[in-house]
Amino acid sequence: MVSFRKFGVMRKLLIISIALVLLLACTKKPDPVSEPKSEDKGFMLMFDNYVNSDKLIYDKYYLNENKDSFKVSAFKYYISNISLKSDDGHNYIEEESYHLIDNGKDSSKIISLKGVKAGSYIQVQFLIGVDSARNVSGAQTGALDPNNAMFWDWNTGYIMAKIEGYSPQASKYPNNLALHIAGFKHPNSVLRWVTLSLPTVKYAENQKVTVHIKTNLAEWFRTPNLIKFSDLSIVASEGKEAQKIADNYADMFSIDHID
Repeated sequence: MVSFRKFGVMRKLLIISIALVLLLACTKKPDPVSEPKSEDKGFMLMFDNYVNSDKLIYDKYYLNENKDSFKVSAFKYYISNISLKSDDGHNYIEEESYHLIDNGKDSSKIISLKGVKAGSYIQVQFLIGVDSARNVSGAQTGALDPNNAMFWDWNTGYIMAKIEGYSPQASKYPNNLALHIAGFKHPNSVLRWVTLSLPTVKYAENQKVTVHIKTNLAEWFRTPNLIKFSDLSIVASEGKEAQKIADNYADMFSIDHID
């Protein structure tokens, strides 16, 4: 039999054990070391939309080269097949490289490039639009989802870039501005390559680099083809009018600055 004395000792030990458990449970654990967020590092491209020197703001009036006034309610364009060139000739090529830049969605204006190796980069290249292979690949998801309102049909394919808005000088439907630029087949292709020289960007894999690319919407309307909204305010099919606009916007991109 257990004596009362031994029982008292065991009881005290049990009480002490319970107290220790409660004390340990209440002790504040050290905060875990937070992992860097994906946006805290990496090689990024940021597209900043302008009309000449003014930030693009929806429903604000601007003037084109012909002095026609206009305001914009939608501005979208595809950026695909992105590559970087380093000073030693090494090329980085993004896999599954299809992005829809939508001025109405700030998150869409930042492209985070995965797997860029450390190096000194001197050039960025990309395609405005969606290449012919993906235009004939059937229903797709993500940036290429037809629900993004950037797709016509399986024969005509994707709208590579679009502007929608209003101009008092536009003569159709009434005063509507709707430039939907599409076409991937010869001789109606509107696909245009862009090559931009970079001031040498020295990139280490544990740092963050953001290349700010200025997109000047005003370029849609001036060179090499002066656009007058009284003559051309609606483009809704492939052909020469769409190609004129594509030839104009081929040079709408420039390097603004690098963070």
